[in-house]
Amino acid sequence: MSAAAERLIEVDAIMLELGRRARAASRALALAPRAAKDAALRAAAARIRATTTQILVANEADLAGARAAGVAGSFLDRLTLTVPRLEAVAEGLETVAGLPDPVGEVIADWTRPNGLRIERVRTPLGVIGVIYESRPNVTADAGALCLKAGNAAILRGGTDSFRSSAAIHAALVHGLREAGLPEDAIQLVPTRDRAAVGEMLAGLDGNLDVIVPRGGKGLVARVQAEARVPVFAHLDGNNHVYVAAGADLAMARAIVLNAKMRRTGVCGAAETLLVDRSVAQTHLAPLVQDLLAAGCAVRGDAAVRAVDPRVTSATEDDWGTEFLDAIIAARVVDGIDAALAHIADYGSHHTDAIVTGDEALAERFLREVDSAIVAHNASTQFADGGEFGFGAEIGIATGRMHARGPVGVEQLTSFNYRLHGTGQTRP
Repeated sequence: MSAAAERLIEVDAIMLELGRRARAASRALALAPRAAKDAALRAAAARIRATTTQILVANEADLAGARAAGVAGSFLDRLTLTVPRLEAVAEGLETVAGLPDPVGEVIADWTRPNGLRIERVRTPLGVIGVIYESRPNVTADAGALCLKAGNAAILRGGTDSFRSSAAIHAALVHGLREAGLPEDAIQLVPTRDRAAVGEMLAGLDGNLDVIVPRGGKGLVARVQAEARVPVFAHLDGNNHVYVAAGADLAMARAIVLNAKMRRTGVCGAAETLLVDRSVAQTHLAPLVQDLLAAGCAVRGDAAVRAVDPRVTSATEDDWGTEFLDAIIAARVVDGIDAALAHIADYGSHHTDAIVTGDEALAERFLREVDSAIVAHNASTQFADGGEFGFGAEIGIATGRMHARGPVGVEQLTSFNYRLHGTGQTRP
């Protein structure tokens, strides 16, 4: 047998064992009281703070490897951990602990004419696989949300963030141990071998119920194409800010700059600016010049290029590109119909925003834009589970089934129907 074949057999055995252990843990978690789950999350948060130095040392080793590989700056930003970012991770764990427990919540109940009472009750999904790149903080976010919703988690972090993810995972396991919950409730794939991803996509012999990919377009496309279990995901974050008629200029400048430049490498970053022709004379030049002054390259149509010689020509491909960098495409549109048509043609159903003081115009935009998140007078960078009050998110889904938008604890549950009778039989 070749060395490659032996390696695949070994990875297969490792992953199947992870699946079996996760399934066993999920049965215990489904019955775990809220107090135990919350205690585990708070203990993990305390451990993150206590081991910050060790986590940062692990992260620096990952960063050194990424720099040596010559990766892009936006990638390094997603990989980087700092003391404030780790404190945010710890606070996120505590926020999730403070959320209501969705498991056992009665979503609806009614009584039939025959006296049969029916309840629809939230239940865990079971075992959730999360495949992610770059962002080691996803280890904590995903683990916490799965745990809170009574699910076991199998986490497969990026090879570039392997050490950082392992250090954060150790804190989560510590929390589980302290709370008396099974340590297999949150497992980190212990190998960098890419064959592990294929095993997860195959479903781990029926032990994986849902997969959530967090990463680049290549990863998400592969998961959506090959997964044999349901997937919560978005392929692109090609987000728009439409500065419409009635927009306050100061507000528009603040929103556009934040939406594009707060963090350019996140999926909620704006990638296209649409300015209504009715306000272009007063608004377009300041908006473009703000972006250029902040170090953002602007690629525009003829009207946008006319306001500043530093603007380069936008290509057809630019309108559909998620840059994840300090680059934005910009154009002038003739009214809301043209803006809606552009978003429908080029958007990715992730997050789109309108800036206007015209409430009727805003309501039409919110109603007609078919995106998971639609904003009025707010930055697209609020596309984040933490900002929604979810404590964290396991990802953002742009599909139309089950979960849409930031996937938090409620979206990580299913439900069953519970019938309460007094001896009824069906005629």
